Order: sequence, then C-alpha cells, then structure tokens
Amino acid sequence: MRTTKRLERVDVIYRRIDDVFIDPNVFCSDSLLAIPGIFNPYKKGNVTLVNAPGTGVADDKVVYAFVPKMIKYYLDQEPILPNVPTYVCSEESERKCVLENFDKLVVKAANESGGYGTLIGPHAAKEARETFKTYIQEKPRNYIAQPTLDLSRIPSIVDSGKIEGRHVDVRPYILYGETFTCSLVA
Repeated sequence: MRTTKRLERVDVIYRRIDDVFIDPNVFCSDSLLAIPGIFNPYKKGNVTLVNAPGTGVADDKVVYAFVPKMIKYYLDQEPILPNVPTYVCSEESERKCVLENFDKLVVKAANESGGYGTLIGPHAAKEARETFKTYIQEKPRNYIAQPTLDLSRIPSIVDSGKIEGRHVDVRPYILYGETFTCSLVA
C-alpha cells in the first residue's frame, strides 16, 4: 500500500465489493472498482482476504435465520449464543407476520450492506412502511425482518470534548479449541 511516506506491507484486506469486481485481470475486465493485480498476492498466500471470493453467501441475511439449524445439523449441538429472531419473508406464514407487525420490526434487504435497504418500522413514516410492504410482496425472497433491539451505549468523547452516550454495535467473536475464548469487538 502506498502511503504519503512510503510503501507499507498489507497483510489483510477487507473488501466490500462483489467477487467479479476484485481484479480486472482475473474477473470483470471493465470493472472500475477493481485493483488490477490484487488477486495475485491472494493466490500466492501473501495477503488474506477477510471475505474471500465465494463467501458472499454468508452476507445474505436470509442465511442468518438458519444458523441455529446449521449448528444442530453439522455439529449436533445447540447454539452457544442465541440468535436474534429472524423472519424470512419468502416463508408465507413469516411474511404474513412481518406485514402485520411492520411497526415493531426492522426490515432488511437480504443482499444489502451498510444499512442500505433497511427500514426501522417504529421510526419509519407510514409511506415508507407501505412502500416496503409492496417490495416484500413483490420479491419476498429479498427481505428478512427482526425485532428492534435496544443497542448498547458507551461513553464517547464528542466534538465539543464532552462525554456523551453513543450507541455501539458489539460483536462477539468466539474461538473454539480445548477451551472457549470470547472477545467483544466494538
């Protein structure tokens, strides 16, 4: 990576673009998002891609609803951490429940990231809720819904130098081996 002072070694890349746009020398040759040649160090093992090609299925929010079943099927165990209830709109009974409880749910586009395609029902205008209901009815596979959760808050120093509470998204990471290790990353 070129910095303002020198070249710096990069060990890990976290990419947020689709597989086909990674490297125009390997995939989509007319991609303007890609970095020519970036796939070579990945293939050689000199850099790690956090979300390597082919792992996009894990970004599909519909998969989230089935994680407890996958754990039970593949590991024959119950999940250690509970899942947030997730309603899959392609399932007729769950879609009906979502449409009847829009004002209590967060509705998310299955294949979007960064908050795009999200509607927070309790805070959304009636027109926005009606628009999302239409989206769900037209393409139910593209949406999931979850109950709203109270986000954690932490003390934060704000622009004025004062300390104020701010929401934080905390994600647990668990390593499994002889013992369990759990760390929280904000």
